[in-house]
Amino acid sequence: MDHAKVAGEVVEAVGGASNISAAAHCATRLRLVIADESKINQQALDDNEDLKGTFAAGGMFQIIVGPGDVDQVYAHMVSDHGVREVSKDEAKEEAEAGGNIFSRFIKMIADIFVPVLPALIAGGLLMALHSVLTAEGLFGERSVIQMYPAMTDYDALINLVSSAAFAFLPVLVGFSAAKRFGGNTYLGAAMGAAMVSPSLLSAYSMTDAAAAAKFWAYTDQSSVWHLFGLEVSKVGYQAMVIPTLVVTWIMCLIEKSLHKVLKGTADFLLTPLITLLITGFLAFVVVGPVTRELSNYLTYGINWAYTTLGIFGGLIFGFFYSAIVVTGLHQSFPAIEIPLLPSNGGVGDFIFPIASMANVAQGAAALAVFFKTRDAKLKGLAGAGGVSAVFGITEPAIFGVNLRLRWPFYCAMVSAAIGSAGVALLDVRGQALGAAGFVGFVSIIPKSIPAYLALEVLVFVISFGLTFGYAMTRGKADMEGRAPAAKAAVPVAAAAASSAAPAPAAAPAAAAAPAAAVAPAAAPSFSDEAVADLSVSSPLAGTAIPLEQVKDESFAKGMLGPGIGIEPADGLVVAPFDGTVTVAFPTGHAYGLKSASGVQVLIHVGMDTVKLDGKGFTPRVAKGDIVRRGDVLAEVDLDVIREAGYETITPVVVTNKKKLGAITPVASGQIQRGDALLDVAPKEA
Repeated sequence: MDHAKVAGEVVEAVGGASNISAAAHCATRLRLVIADESKINQQALDDNEDLKGTFAAGGMFQIIVGPGDVDQVYAHMVSDHGVREVSKDEAKEEAEAGGNIFSRFIKMIADIFVPVLPALIAGGLLMALHSVLTAEGLFGERSVIQMYPAMTDYDALINLVSSAAFAFLPVLVGFSAAKRFGGNTYLGAAMGAAMVSPSLLSAYSMTDAAAAAKFWAYTDQSSVWHLFGLEVSKVGYQAMVIPTLVVTWIMCLIEKSLHKVLKGTADFLLTPLITLLITGFLAFVVVGPVTRELSNYLTYGINWAYTTLGIFGGLIFGFFYSAIVVTGLHQSFPAIEIPLLPSNGGVGDFIFPIASMANVAQGAAALAVFFKTRDAKLKGLAGAGGVSAVFGITEPAIFGVNLRLRWPFYCAMVSAAIGSAGVALLDVRGQALGAAGFVGFVSIIPKSIPAYLALEVLVFVISFGLTFGYAMTRGKADMEGRAPAAKAAVPVAAAAASSAAPAPAAAPAAAAAPAAAVAPAAAPSFSDEAVADLSVSSPLAGTAIPLEQVKDESFAKGMLGPGIGIEPADGLVVAPFDGTVTVAFPTGHAYGLKSASGVQVLIHVGMDTVKLDGKGFTPRVAKGDIVRRGDVLAEVDLDVIREAGYETITPVVVTNKKKLGAITPVASGQIQRGDALLDVAPKEA
């Protein structure tokens, strides 16, 4: 790779150095804070063969370059083009400060809820299973458990597990919010637990009019606190989001203020005590009651507007839903949806079925592009993104295909509006959160499942038909295959030759001599078996998992290369083959190695562990060291990673797959250090 050339191409493609507010890098990617994202030439970046992909995350535009190259490209961007160099933490702070107040608020909500969503979705799907087992008229006049009484206890256990995430939602939100606000996550969880304490009347009981009337009619000394001359009701905050968010934010402000005042032992002992004491009184006396009413009015207001507007409300909401996804505003919807669920006393969630219509419409549009385009790269994006979207994940289809071409996005918006009008007309509502797509029927109130599926099919057909028809007419030009960017017209060797000064005929041989002298230097230290061995063994003991399950988009989607993930059982990291260390970050969290046979591997210990700045990592090798299979690369304290709130799952990926043949994971389940991990075939002639 010509690092200086790639640096110049990146700077030009993102709109010039003046459009880069700040730049940093990690082990594999550039992290850029962009002033005006409309100036980014995405096509130039996509066509650049030296770049492995791009994506936006955390307010930064991230470009995957690869280990061993990213630091050199970054250095040229700083030295040759005057890009402003900052640390990763400074880049993150600047990215978070960018944008208007509204966009920062939405990002904050997303940062809090995205980590919690897996628990809510799992609970929602289990609730759906419970509803299927108990619904009468779904499989006959009687429910499944009425027909098969032996299933009753199984259903009871499923119902118990399904309701846990919602009943104790303030604990999950308190933990996640405290992490986002920079406070102690366990204090956040403790405050959330206090808000759903068993000594409080459950908020679920208050959704029953009779129970609520009885409570308020017979309020006595046992049902209220007398605090500061006020009567404070002992009511919990089950399934409530807004009160928990505000309480946790205040708690973090108090905690951080105390850290500045108290030092040493006093800080360790008194800060948690004073923080919980003050926050507890504020939560139940002032903040909780006020935000409870605010939360209720917000939910009732949105539901009233949707119900009052009827079919027009569904049509408008459905038309704009995908545009809302583009802005990121949809990340705040769980706060509105959760109180609407029947399990929380609501009448049913209308947002979920409308989201499903929009997702299926975007997926159908992308699939229509897949069948019509001749561009190989666009076809790949459209196929994978389209299938993903109809099952609930729309970002690849929207950002990779539909928004790029624009007209598929508009076709999908129109189709979603028609389906969402049907949702409002037929009053289709969800009973749980889930995957908003075809499989989302399990989260729909049973009596509405047939209508839901019929509308999904209708939306798919309309969106696919509109997009396919447009692709055959006015959109035909976009479906033609495109040649790669201009650099493809000039062979790499010719480009390199043209940039060098003419040399005498003898120069190539003379120039080759030093290279020949340097290249074999390390070769004698490797055996013939090592030079011929393409296998990669496990650098860790633990549990092997598919790479797709790694919680980092660049690894999960294979942008950095194929491989496997390992959930480590201990912190000893060893070399997976005989070779050379090509990358060894000072923080100790990532290592790049090249085997004697030419296989290049990246080992990235944990997710986002670069933010620990070396804490918990003890590197045992440096760049340029020669290692044998099984030699220790690093010792890692996994507890430090977990206590900081980061994942310990470690991706092991082959980064030079283009120079090799098939790369096949061969490990599964429990593995030991040195076990076969990846089978690498030589590239066919």
